Amino acid sequence: MAADETRATPATTERPIVVASNRLPFAIERRPDGLHLETSPGGLVSAMDPVLRKCGGTWIGWPGVELRSGEALPVADRPYAVAAVNVSEEELEGYYHGFSNETLWPLLHSMPGRSRFERPDFETYAGINDRFAETVSDHARGAGLVWIHDYHLMLAPRRIRETLPPEASLGFFLHVPFPPFDIFRLLPWDRELLSSLLACDLIAFHVRGYARNFLDCVERTLGARVDHEAMLVEYGDRTTRVAALPIGIEFDTFDRLARGMARQPESGPERIVLGVDRLDYTKGIPERIRALERLLELHPEHREKIVLLQIAVPSRAEVPEYRELKSEIDELVGAVNGRFTTSTWSPIRYINRGIERERLAALYRDAEVALVTPLRDGMNLVAKEWVACQVDAPGVLILSRLAGASETMREALLVNPYDLDGTAEAIHRALSMEEDERASRIAALRRRENRDDLDAWTAAFLNAAAEARGALPTMSDRDFEGWLSDFIKDYRLALFLDYDGTLTPLTDHPDRAGLSPEMRDVLVRCASRDDADVAIVSGRSLEGVRKMVGEEALTYAGNHGLEIEGPGIPLFEHEDLVHYRGRAEELADQLDRIASDGAWTERKGPTLTFHYRSVPEAQRGGLARDARAIVVRAGYQPRDAHCAVEARPPIGWDKGRAVLHILRARYGPAWSESVRVVYVGDDQTDEDAFRFLSGLATTFRVGSPDAPTAATRRLPGVDDVRGLLGWLARRPVGGRRWP
Repeated sequence: MAADETRATPATTERPIVVASNRLPFAIERRPDGLHLETSPGGLVSAMDPVLRKCGGTWIGWPGVELRSGEALPVADRPYAVAAVNVSEEELEGYYHGFSNETLWPLLHSMPGRSRFERPDFETYAGINDRFAETVSDHARGAGLVWIHDYHLMLAPRRIRETLPPEASLGFFLHVPFPPFDIFRLLPWDRELLSSLLACDLIAFHVRGYARNFLDCVERTLGARVDHEAMLVEYGDRTTRVAALPIGIEFDTFDRLARGMARQPESGPERIVLGVDRLDYTKGIPERIRALERLLELHPEHREKIVLLQIAVPSRAEVPEYRELKSEIDELVGAVNGRFTTSTWSPIRYINRGIERERLAALYRDAEVALVTPLRDGMNLVAKEWVACQVDAPGVLILSRLAGASETMREALLVNPYDLDGTAEAIHRALSMEEDERASRIAALRRRENRDDLDAWTAAFLNAAAEARGALPTMSDRDFEGWLSDFIKDYRLALFLDYDGTLTPLTDHPDRAGLSPEMRDVLVRCASRDDADVAIVSGRSLEGVRKMVGEEALTYAGNHGLEIEGPGIPLFEHEDLVHYRGRAEELADQLDRIASDGAWTERKGPTLTFHYRSVPEAQRGGLARDARAIVVRAGYQPRDAHCAVEARPPIGWDKGRAVLHILRARYGPAWSESVRVVYVGDDQTDEDAFRFLSGLATTFRVGSPDAPTAATRRLPGVDDVRGLLGWLARRPVGGRRWP
């Protein structure tokens, strides 16, 4: 929700919702007399509990302990259902401590040097996400919304979508930052996480910067079609809305507590500069202490008059890195205090424990300066809580520009937490600021945070989820121009196209896959340009693909490029083919013996394809396995295609090598200096070309988004290929760089 918008009106929700988060809305402790429940005070519970109480539904999460066989949660009197996802101690190590917090947490906070990329951790994470998805599916019947929370469950949406009733919406909110493309792509499983999230109808982030990073990642990693202005992503047959919805706090609760609490003994007589954080390396506590030290060096007038009251709530004490951080902070506090302490004053008061919310509200109220300087933070609610508690003399908020809150809390003094001198000067300015300026800044902050509170955030998400479904307009020249205009401008275009499934829809029999008049028209117009060359690279035989297309101006590569002919290049036939023509006939005879119920063998000279598209679906798997085994025994290489098994000679040749041969034969060894390559294909055989051309071309995978691909982008179907060729045919001619 933008800072200047009015409070959102809650959506009318007549059906129940399902909430899925890593933890349930309470903690479970096992005692000698059984399981005991303690309500969690977190912000997520404060937001979701009222919604579930009103709408009904189920909260799904891990209870915090491993449940024993037959053990039930003590939740009989709750106004809505809860469902526990059981996680063993061993699984917790890989799923939570491993992938969630040692891989994703630092990566999402743009600290990739701290990430560990361990496949066993990812596999455990994927398994637990599947378990969450199964539990959600068990409780989703009749639900109007399934709302998934945070980075622990980024692989769950795809599995949930597979079983979700069509009328139910699927939403996801990320409570931490989302990093830029150059950081997120370091994750070996980036495609899996992104494609899973795009199973949602709505994906929301705290601020537009994170949303823009996500849009950039899905466009560049998955080749998804993105409308950056409307914040829509088209991926396959689904359109996902992306939104920036900054989370708020229970403003009225903190305001009330601040007005009712007495001054706390932790405050002391000095002017308080307050830091409140979970003990985590993203929070910038060591940098904050060094900035205070720098303040006392640059501005000695503040000595014996101020104190940094730093509250650090213990976190993940079982992780060595966090224990090392605590030791570093302990040493820094000791060093700074040792340097500046007098007989009556120490500059830092350090509390390494949690503080009850009521007492914390009083400390917020009495602090003249709030020092909220994380190195990276999704939002940072401490800044908002401090503002809500400023009910007496106004203080000053110093806020890291690397926290999501900085995008809306404009009246704070924004700092770079890595700039110690800059942070020190901001503290000096805050301590020296006139009351009228402090009052003006705090008044604006309080007005905004009161309006954009936790209830407003919840209502905004529910409204966005209700309105999320829609679709991008049909793919148009605007898309193609954005993708290709700068890439091919001033260069000669080498356009490579697969045939079946790319230029023509797949059919039950290859002989029926003729070019439509519209496709033939745009293909011919592309080939007739004097700044473009067009090649068809097909698994069909050279004679077969040439017969199907029949245009003399094109280059043809048959049998995945084992045979090539075209204008201006010598006829090519791989030298090893002579050894395989007879063997291919023998192999075809063997495959014919297992062909039944519509299966048949396509003979293509030195290669062949065993087709089973017309076979009943229940029989296809076994038939394909038998065909692959026969191909292997014959000394050929089996390759899966669309409802087919292709048999290729084991001579180390594929569409990627065929493309290279054509480029070198036509343009010479330095072809990349004057030529831009676009390749469009639809199946696994085209992946060889996509991999070869990685970084050298713009490549398009046609068809289902579920198929993994090395292509740069995706096109939903043959009609979109025709649209692409139409744009290529009529685009303006640029300045020429080719000889």
